Amino acid sequence: MNKYIEIFLNSFGQYWGYLKQEVLISYAYKPWYENYFYWLLLVSLLVWVLEIAFPWRKNQGKIRKDFWLDGFYMFFNFFIFNLLAFIALSNTFEQLFKDLFGIQGFQLINIGEIPKVFQLLIFFIVTDFIQWLTHIMLHRVPFLWEFHKVHHSVREMGFAAHLRYHWVETIVYKSILYIPVALLGGFAIEDVFIVHFIAIFIGHMNHANFHATYGPLKYLLNNPVMHLWHHAFSLPESKKYGVNFGISLSIWDYIFGTSYIPKDDGEIELGFPGIKKFPRSFLGQIVYGFSRTKK
Repeated sequence: MNKYIEIFLNSFGQYWGYLKQEVLISYAYKPWYENYFYWLLLVSLLVWVLEIAFPWRKNQGKIRKDFWLDGFYMFFNFFIFNLLAFIALSNTFEQLFKDLFGIQGFQLINIGEIPKVFQLLIFFIVTDFIQWLTHIMLHRVPFLWEFHKVHHSVREMGFAAHLRYHWVETIVYKSILYIPVALLGGFAIEDVFIVHFIAIFIGHMNHANFHATYGPLKYLLNNPVMHLWHHAFSLPESKKYGVNFGISLSIWDYIFGTSYIPKDDGEIELGFPGIKKFPRSFLGQIVYGFSRTKK
C-alpha cells in the first residue's frame, strides 16, 4: 500500500516539474520539437488563422460565442486536470494493474520491430478505432451521455470546441485505450507524440469554421462538413443516438453505417433537446452530469 501512496503523491511533483519545463522550454529536458504545450498553441493558432481567412459561416464572429470558455477547456483538460488529479490516479492504477495482472507479459506484437512508418500507422488506426467505439458508447449509455453533453453544448462551431469536453471523458477514453495500447509494445514516446498531434490537427479542423470535405478522401478522413452533422440538433428517429462518430477517420462510419450527411449546410442548428436549460458556465457544466445521474 505504501508503494501506491508514494506513487500517487510523487506524481503531483513530477507533473508540476514537467509542466514548468514545458512552459519555460527547458532544452535540457527534451528537444524543442517535442514541446507539447507550444505545439498545442501552434496547431490551435494555425487552424484559427484558417478559420479567419476562409470562414465557412460568414456571419460567425472571429471570436465566436463561447470562444474563451472553449479555450479554457483546452488548457484545463490537457494540463490543469492532469495536475490536479489525472496523472496521479493514472500512474497509481497503472502500477496496480501491472502488479495484479502482469500486463507486461500480455504483449501480442512488438511493433518496434517493424519500420517506423508502419508503427505509426498501426498505432494511429488501432487507437482511432477504439476511440470511435468509445464515442458511440458515450452517446448510447445514458450515464455517460450526461457528461458528453458538455461537448455537444457548443452552439457555434469553431476549432476550440474540439477540446470542450468533460473530464470524465478523459478517464473513460484513457482507461479503455490502456490495454490495447499495452498489447502493442515497442513504440517510443515520440511516436505517440507524433500520432497525437496529427489527431489534434484533424480534430481541430473537424470543428473549425472552415469548409472542407477532402474530395475522395472524405471516405477515409473525418472532415468539417461531416462532423458538423455529428453536432446537429435535429436527426431522424433512426439516428437518434447520433451519427458520424469518427474521431480522425471517417471510414468506420462508412463501414458500419453510422455516416450521415444529408446536405452540405454550414448553418444547421447545433445542440441537443434541452440545450437551452444546459449550464453556460464551466463550473455548471462539469457538475451537471453528476447531478443528472443521481436522479
